[in-house]
Amino acid sequence: MSKVLLSGNEAIARGAYEAGVHLAVAYPGTPSTEILESITQYPEIISQWGSNEKVAFETALGGSFGGGRTIVSMKHVGVNVAADPLFSLAYTGVTGGFVLVSADDPSMHSSQNEQDNRLYAHFAKIGLLEPANSQECKDFVKLAFQLSETFDMPFMVRITTRVAHTKGLVSLDEPIKKEILPYEKNFPKNVTLPANARRLRVSLEERLQKLKEYNETSPINKMEMNDQTIGIITSGISYHYVKEAIPHASILKLGSTNPLPLNLISQFAQQVEELWVVEELEPFMETQISAANIPCIGSSGCIPFYGKDLLPRIGELSPTILKDKILGITPAQPVLDPQSPIRPPVLCPGCPHRSVFHLLRDLRAIVTGDIGCYTLGALSPLDSIDTTICMGASIPMAMGIEKVHPELAEKLVAVIGDSTFFHSGMTGLVDAVYNGYTGTVMILDNRITAMTGHQQNPGTGLHLDGQEAPNIDIENIVKALGVKRVQTLDAYDLDELKDAIRTEMKTREISVIIVKRECALISTTLTGKYHVIADNCVACKACLRIGCPAISFNGVHTVIDPTLCVGCGVCIQLCRFGAIVKDVN
Repeated sequence: MSKVLLSGNEAIARGAYEAGVHLAVAYPGTPSTEILESITQYPEIISQWGSNEKVAFETALGGSFGGGRTIVSMKHVGVNVAADPLFSLAYTGVTGGFVLVSADDPSMHSSQNEQDNRLYAHFAKIGLLEPANSQECKDFVKLAFQLSETFDMPFMVRITTRVAHTKGLVSLDEPIKKEILPYEKNFPKNVTLPANARRLRVSLEERLQKLKEYNETSPINKMEMNDQTIGIITSGISYHYVKEAIPHASILKLGSTNPLPLNLISQFAQQVEELWVVEELEPFMETQISAANIPCIGSSGCIPFYGKDLLPRIGELSPTILKDKILGITPAQPVLDPQSPIRPPVLCPGCPHRSVFHLLRDLRAIVTGDIGCYTLGALSPLDSIDTTICMGASIPMAMGIEKVHPELAEKLVAVIGDSTFFHSGMTGLVDAVYNGYTGTVMILDNRITAMTGHQQNPGTGLHLDGQEAPNIDIENIVKALGVKRVQTLDAYDLDELKDAIRTEMKTREISVIIVKRECALISTTLTGKYHVIADNCVACKACLRIGCPAISFNGVHTVIDPTLCVGCGVCIQLCRFGAIVKDVN
């Protein structure tokens, strides 16, 4: 048995391979993106990007109904998008094993909110496994498929950012050969008409009860008895924080956390003098343990019981936090260098989104934004985005503002990226056409799903594996949805772009401007670099207002860093004094 160093995401991919998975689908989103990308190394598995998480989930669901083992992965907010089919799949159950990987992001390292998707598993009444490291990521995925088929329900494998991206040694096994079951029509099971759903609802409770009984003796729920003056119930990455911070404690490590094994928890509680529940984010386990009155079960009377009354409910935990809150050991605070510069995130040099936000700021537009690299247009010095809520919200929000403030119609611009447009922007645009929105929509087409690391989408002309795919043309879609004023412009042509935006903002009819240029990080058209002629620079700093990391001011004149400049040429269009010129090769 060989061992390799794998991240949690890579280990999940390996687990899918060893489990004999037939179909893997996902929508990219940090911290889950690398799961599907890693699965592509196993050609035995059909793998593809879905245009959004709901579509990805439903594709995997179809594969399960068709008799194959299927896995779908997404970040925590993606489960919000996929929640509709998730709840119904809990009722119908599965044919081939079905695993949903939810990658939660405590502390919001790359997310617009912080949510605990264990609550989804509890709400939907499905099984839930929480691996704590890479080895468990692989093993728990394999187990999840077995349990999914045994208990006829989808299983969620919930990881967090630290588990997803931390690497550890993983023991590899040979994959099993899992045959695809023959397709069978099953109206009572797979069609959730009310008459069927009412019966399936009863069946779901029966299956959940059987799973609860299994969890009481599951080998992935285990006690580690040490000093019995303190007992800690924990799961996932929190287990490793506990082991580092309080190695002498007795621990009940739960790998299967829905339904909670309350009898096992009660047995553990009766062996310790003080009981803690250590979990990130919501008091998921703590609330259920408290409701079951477990700290007061037994002949010794109630024991002290602690959780979110002392531990933080916001953000990630750490060994330092646990030492402080549980042991009362406050570590010395590190001394920070007061000269350390603040480095906020910025759009990359040559990013085609930069010119759009520079112009929208100067035109004093009210800009409803969306999820993508272009969210950085909200930061200085671009300062142009007014709102960012979720995927696809920009167009409906602009329409909503116009409905309550029609006098602002000429200022409203909704901004959305190409991948996000395919994800959930099309329905918003349909609604805007139908309900008479008269503002402007800008689709920023950089020819890739850039924010999560350059994944293909329906507009790139390539599949996940790099093979040629149909190229879905955004302009044709927009016209087909009923928009009459549509134009496609070059992101690097400031004059043409400014004229078009100004014209469309004044026009009282819905219009769409598609701004097209490849992401600078993958561009094959950008050539040459620019530099500043110091004697011509009057220090007006107009070029600094676009926020390009390659441009700085040395106290006397502007400077362009040749190691960062990619040659987009936007800055030269801003300089009225001929101080910026293109290098001569």
